[in-house]
Amino acid sequence: MDNKKYKMYHSIWTAVDLLFPPHCGGCDKPGSGWCETCQNTVKILNGIVCEICGLPQEKPGICGACLVSKPRFHSLRAWTVFDGPIQRLMHQLKYRRNLSLGDAIAAEMLPFVQDLGWRIDAVVPIPLGKQRKRERGYNQVAMIALPLALGLELQYLPRALARRKETRSQVGLSREERHTNVHDAFQASSGVRGKNVLIMDDVSTTGSTLSSGADALYASGANDVYALTVARALPHHDLRQV
Repeated sequence: MDNKKYKMYHSIWTAVDLLFPPHCGGCDKPGSGWCETCQNTVKILNGIVCEICGLPQEKPGICGACLVSKPRFHSLRAWTVFDGPIQRLMHQLKYRRNLSLGDAIAAEMLPFVQDLGWRIDAVVPIPLGKQRKRERGYNQVAMIALPLALGLELQYLPRALARRKETRSQVGLSREERHTNVHDAFQASSGVRGKNVLIMDDVSTTGSTLSSGADALYASGANDVYALTVARALPHHDLRQV
C-alpha cells in the first residue's frame, strides 16, 4: 500500500513507542503496545452473522431483533469479540491515555474492513459529549477512526456528527433503556450530503448508538450509512456491564 499519509501517521506512533517503550495493553508485557501473543487471541467475527446488525448466528439471514426493529444503518460489523485481552486493550485506550493503541488497532483492522467490500466515501466517529470530552481530553473512537480512514484512503470527517444532548453512559442500561437514552441524540452537518458514510464506535452491544447516529446522517442527506466497531459484546456477556 503506497499511502504516504498513513505511513507518516503510523511512523509518528512508532517513534513515540521507541522513545517511551510501552507495555502491552492486553497483558502488560513490556516491549510493545500490543504483543504478538495478545494479537493471536483476537476472535475475528468473520463467520455467519446477521445481515444487518452483524450478530453471530447459526444461519444466514436477519436476526429476530432486527426483524422486530430494524436499525437505521445499512449494516453493522465488528472486527472482534469484546473479551479477554481486547477488552483490557480498549480499557487502556479509553481510560489510561494509551493513545498509541488507536493506531495499533487500526492497523490490525484494515484487512478486515477492506474485505467487507463496502463502497465508502468518508469515515465519521461517534462523538463524545462535551462533559466527557473535557474530562478525558480526547475521543478514543477518533484515535482509531483517523488512522483507519488514512489507511483506507477515505475522507475523515470528525465534526460531521455532534451530540445534541448529553446522554447517560450506556453501561448498566437494558436494551430498551439504551434505545431511549440515545434517541435523537445526534445532529449531522451538511458535509455528509450525497456520501456513503462509515460511522464508527469502539464497542457495540445493541447497536442503539450507531443507529441513532445513522439516523442523523440520513437526515442531513447521507446516501448510505454503514457501521463499524472494534468489538462486539455477545449475548453471553452481561448487557449491563458493557
